[in-house]
Amino acid sequence: MRAATGIRGDGPLSRTYLEVTLAVLALVTIVAFESMAVSTAMPSVARDLDAVRSYGFAFSVMLTAQLLGIVLAGVWSDRSGPLAGTVVGQALLAGGSALCGTAMNFPVFLVGRALTGLGGGLLVVMLYIIAGRVYPEDVRPRLFTYVSAAWVLPSLLGAPISAGLTTHLSWRWVFWGVVPPVLLTMLAIAHARRRVNTSDLTAAVTSRDRSAHLRAAWAGLGIAVAAGALQYGTHHLRLEWSPRTFIALLGLVGVVVVAPMLVPAGTWVMRRGIPSVMLARALFTGAFYAGVTYVPLFLVGQRGTSLQTAGLALAVGAIGWAAGAWYQGHDALHLPRYRLVEVGGVLLASGLALVGLVSALHLPWPIAPLGLVLMGLAMGLGVTTTTVLALELSPMEDHGSASSSLQLADVLGSVIGIAAATAVFAAKHVPGQDDGLFGVIFIGLAVIAAIGIPAGQRIRT
Repeated sequence: MRAATGIRGDGPLSRTYLEVTLAVLALVTIVAFESMAVSTAMPSVARDLDAVRSYGFAFSVMLTAQLLGIVLAGVWSDRSGPLAGTVVGQALLAGGSALCGTAMNFPVFLVGRALTGLGGGLLVVMLYIIAGRVYPEDVRPRLFTYVSAAWVLPSLLGAPISAGLTTHLSWRWVFWGVVPPVLLTMLAIAHARRRVNTSDLTAAVTSRDRSAHLRAAWAGLGIAVAAGALQYGTHHLRLEWSPRTFIALLGLVGVVVVAPMLVPAGTWVMRRGIPSVMLARALFTGAFYAGVTYVPLFLVGQRGTSLQTAGLALAVGAIGWAAGAWYQGHDALHLPRYRLVEVGGVLLASGLALVGLVSALHLPWPIAPLGLVLMGLAMGLGVTTTTVLALELSPMEDHGSASSSLQLADVLGSVIGIAAATAVFAAKHVPGQDDGLFGVIFIGLAVIAAIGIPAGQRIRT
């Protein structure tokens, strides 16, 4: 395998891996910028497109499409390698962002978000497969440290830039501004083609046969449809029986039935090893991203802060993420890896609970960024560690399916977390009087995050 040809001691930025590493970091940087910039601009988007009650739907539609992209990426890469899917993912990401920028109503905006999510689903799996097959095990933790660090600058600059564009020009420029960098990353990938598109990346073919690939693709379509029904039924929820409520229940049943087909057996019952890695990942991302989705709306809508202030609060949390990722990348400094997941669960639950108390008890809003720092630190420790563990505990020939399952757990957790928060918010939203409601949402998410602590203990094999 290609990874075996590297010189021991080579790092991700050595000559052996530099070209591929720069291409990967370029893609991560633009995806990170898009994520932070859109989160900051969304309160203005929701107001201009008359969709405040459906605020979370714009995030969950993207994630639902990302579910489909993730499953298709696992099948595609196992059969053809990661390069073609990476290019298609970039094209969809650019096209979806451009469509969002031109949307004159909320349904068109949602279509753009769906295209963005589909492209992101393809990209994230392809990048993990490249990491698993190009880099040896002793290099991967350092690579993921750089990947997490690549989130820092976009997170620090993306939110303030987004707030400035939204305030002084229009939120549309936030989405249009994503397109040129994505096109530049296409050039970077093309330049790295010689190293990325090698026989080494397609030599380790999964043992699943054609029928298994087709089953996985159909299951991916099923989970996307079920998650979409769940999102549609909850984004404008009222506490009364209606066709929309029935659709939400059908979607929930579909998720419960189909999701176990797409992750390792035993994931939902916290079986030891890889299944608990996947469950911990789903719990972390569900609690974190649902919380981060509603922090800007809380700060702007309830505490009257500016978009710039809300964006800076998110940026502060990114510093914690980078610190946690740096720490986990130095094996000599830290506890066994499964312990890092446990610590991450404690920190994530604590950070969310702190933000919830700021809201429920009407504490000064500057306390909230401290909670975001704890949340970011938890993600840097826990999520980055689960990525390393998933690749370490999987044989080379299963890296495609393992990466797909890992990202599926990522997005499925986020979809369910955001759907739950959106349903509660839509059912109880009263403009200007939501302090208690936000407190319930954030503290409820803290309880979900706390389940990640025993999941971390079950990772030990």
